[in-house]
Amino acid sequence: MLMAATIAASCNKLTEDPNSITVTGQFYKTSSDAIAAVSAVYSTLNSDPAADFPIYGRNLNLLVGNGSDDQIFSPSNTNPDVRALGTATYVASNDRIRKNWQQHYYGISRANVAIDNIPGISFDTTLRARLVREAKFIRGLLYFNLVRLHGAVPLILHDPTAVDVNSLITGRTSKDSVYQQIIADLTDATNLPNSYSGADIGRVTSGAAHALLAKVYVTRKDWPTALAELQKVLTAGTFSGATGTYGYNLFANYKDVFQKATKNGVEHIFSVQFETNLGAKNSTQYLSSGDFNSFNPAVYPGDVPADSTLYQLFDAADTRRAVTFFTTQYNAATGQTINFGAPRFGKFIDYSLSPLTNQAQSGLNFPVIRYADILLLYAETLNEINGGPTADAYNAINRVRARANIANLTAGLSQSDFREAVFLERRKEFIQEANRWFDLSRRGGTYLNDALKKFSAKTGAAVKDTLYPIPQVEIDIAGLTQNPGW
Repeated sequence: MLMAATIAASCNKLTEDPNSITVTGQFYKTSSDAIAAVSAVYSTLNSDPAADFPIYGRNLNLLVGNGSDDQIFSPSNTNPDVRALGTATYVASNDRIRKNWQQHYYGISRANVAIDNIPGISFDTTLRARLVREAKFIRGLLYFNLVRLHGAVPLILHDPTAVDVNSLITGRTSKDSVYQQIIADLTDATNLPNSYSGADIGRVTSGAAHALLAKVYVTRKDWPTALAELQKVLTAGTFSGATGTYGYNLFANYKDVFQKATKNGVEHIFSVQFETNLGAKNSTQYLSSGDFNSFNPAVYPGDVPADSTLYQLFDAADTRRAVTFFTTQYNAATGQTINFGAPRFGKFIDYSLSPLTNQAQSGLNFPVIRYADILLLYAETLNEINGGPTADAYNAINRVRARANIANLTAGLSQSDFREAVFLERRKEFIQEANRWFDLSRRGGTYLNDALKKFSAKTGAAVKDTLYPIPQVEIDIAGLTQNPGW
C-alpha cells in the first residue's frame, strides 16, 4: 500500500515538459529565436541536413543545367542517376529528382514554421514583420522552382500539427493556385528594406522581391504586370518608366559577377551565400569542385558542355567566354600552364583559393537573380507587348552585349528574330546559373524537346521532358498522380 501511494504521488507530480529537448512551444519566445528560425530557412538553400549537395550548390543545376542542352552529363560521376539526367534517360525514381523535391519541401517546411510562429513572439514589430517577409520570399522562390519543374505540386502552407500519416497526405494543387500563393508571398516581401549593412548583407530585399515577381509574371506571360514590376527594379532615369531606387547596375567586368572579392555587389539582386571553410560538408559550393579538381588533364572534371557548339556560340571577342569556360590553367605550384584540350566549365572556380584545386572550400555565392537578368527580361517583355522591339528593348539587350564586348544588335529585327536574339543572349549570359531548362520549358510546346534532340547524347528526349516527373516515392506513399508520359 505504501509503495502504491508513493507511485500515485509520483505520477501526480509528473509534468511532460522535457528539459533535455526543445519543442515548438518552448522555442519561439524571443527575438533571437525568431532570427534563428529565419536563418534556418536561408540555410536550406546552401546546405543539406544529410550532407548531400545543396540546392544552389549543385542539385538544382543537375536538373536545370545538366537536363538542358548546355550539358551532357558527369562522365566521372559514379551515380547513374546523375548521368541519366544528362542523356535524357532519367525515370521517375531518379534519386536526384527525388532529392531536389525533398530539399525544396524541407525549405518550405522551415519557412512555414517561421511564418506561423514568429508573429506570436513579442518583440520589435518592424523586425518581426521583416523576418516573416524574408521567410515568405524564400517560400515563394522554392515553390516557383517546384511549379516550373513539376507543374501542379502539393501546396503546403503550415507545418503538420498531427502525426497521423493519413492527415499528412496532400494532393497536387493546380498550377494557378500555386502561382497565386507565390505572388502573394513575393508581394508581401516587396515591403522589405531596400538594402542592409554589416552582417545582414545578403538578406532578401524589396528589390529582390520585385525582381523575382517580374520573373514569375514573365513565366506566366503576363506581360503588362511583368513590365510594371521590371520598372520598379530598373534604375530610375535609365529607361522610360523606370523608377528603381536600388542603384542596381552591371559590373563593368563580367568576371566580377563570380568573384569572392565582389560578392553582393551592384549587380547581385539576390544570391545564395557561400563562404570558405564553413566547416560543414553540407555547406559546400560544389559547382566549382565538379568543374575543376586537378591539374591533370587525364582526370575528367565533373561536368562538360553538351558539345563544342556551346563554346562556339561565343564570338572570340566575347569576354564571357573566358569566364564561362577554361581550356588552360596555370599551376602556381609547378610554374606550368596545363592545356586541358576541350573547353570545360570555369565560371564558379574560386581563384582566391590556394591551392587552386581545393575547390571544395569555394567561397563563391550563387547568383539567383542579377541585374543582367532584369535587363534581358525587360527587352523580352517590351518585344512581346509591342509586337516587336522598341528602342528601350534594344537598349536593354545592348547593355548586356556591350559589357561582353560584342556589337549592338542591328535595328529592324522582327518580333520573332528579336525574341530569338534575347534567348540566345540569355543562354550565353547565364550558363550554369539554373536558367537554361527553365527558359526552354517556358517557351511552351515542344521547344525544349527540339533543343535537346540537337545533341546526340540527348536523342532520347521526348515531349514529356517539358516537365520533370513527380518522384516515384510520392506516387507510392502519398498517392500523387504522375505527369503525362511518366
